Amino acid sequence: MNRTDQYRLRIQNCVGTILDVHSTISKKFENQEVLSQFDGLEEAIETLDMTLVSEGDILMVEQATNALLQQFRALFEAGLFGPVYARALN
Repeated sequence: MNRTDQYRLRIQNCVGTILDVHSTISKKFENQEVLSQFDGLEEAIETLDMTLVSEGDILMVEQATNALLQQFRALFEAGLFGPVYARALN
């Protein structure tokens, strides 16, 4: 896998996680101002020219994703939302 494919995959993983959280919170959280910020995120990734992206850019996206998830952590831990991902049954 070449560098641009690796970068795209890393960004897609971040965006996928954000969209999964968005899907979970949008069922109960109706603040359209916040929710509208998620709209178009997936499409924006598809239009990125990954040849112009650096490792530093990817790290910033990953750090921003982690920071966003940290902001939502307390809400999920308080039980305001259900799980984002179903647990596998053993």
